[in-house]
Amino acid sequence: MSIPIALQLYTLREETQKDFTGTLEKVAEIGYEGVEFAGYGGLKASELRKTLDKLGLKAAGSHVGIDLLKNNLEEVIDYNLEIGNKYIVCPWNEYKSREDYIETAKLFNKIGEKCREKGLEFCYHNHNHEFEIYDGEYGLDILYKNTDKELVKAEIDAYWVTYAGVDPLEYLKKFSNRLPLIHLKDMDKEDRSFTEIGNGIINFKEVIKITKENGVKWLIVEQDECKRPPIESVKISFENLKKILEEEM
Repeated sequence: MSIPIALQLYTLREETQKDFTGTLEKVAEIGYEGVEFAGYGGLKASELRKTLDKLGLKAAGSHVGIDLLKNNLEEVIDYNLEIGNKYIVCPWNEYKSREDYIETAKLFNKIGEKCREKGLEFCYHNHNHEFEIYDGEYGLDILYKNTDKELVKAEIDAYWVTYAGVDPLEYLKKFSNRLPLIHLKDMDKEDRSFTEIGNGIINFKEVIKITKENGVKWLIVEQDECKRPPIESVKISFENLKKILEEEM
């Protein structure tokens, strides 16, 4: 069975600000099976669930800022349960020391426990700054080493691992049974900027093989910045990724 493809809606943030529902319609028309949220367009959970069902889209995850996770977790959980989303993802956190990672790990275990009690999974999404080294260890490794793998899952971003100078193929192999979600975006060979999947230097054929071995549930396309109209970029990424998946079947 092929792993379903979702789109992180942050890629289309300008479009969703103008017309949230209309943008979801365009995403569905391209062929994406799901969307990962970075905000909900001001819609009530019941309205959003109805829209997703109408368009044949599933909620593949929700990026929720650290302050909301600390202060409004119950509301976050209730909303996501209603829209049918299983994965709550912290998209960013800042660290200045090894101790920051250890303290964050304690917080994430608590958040993860509350999510798990309601049948949800809590994940963390990395950028490149988590690959600073403290006493011979990447910060991200410190974070995961100090969290319960049943409570805190990984949403590894292949682009940011590559940007940090780390081999994404080798790094992904560390996360057997802890990697329900993965972010896919490519890197331009000239200036290391964001580009569409298949148009850059990352070996996505091998990435896909590893994700299958690790039990990934969703392949999530994201492109932080686009040189083309964003809707065109996400269509190119979808079509190229679909070809790779078909070749691997």
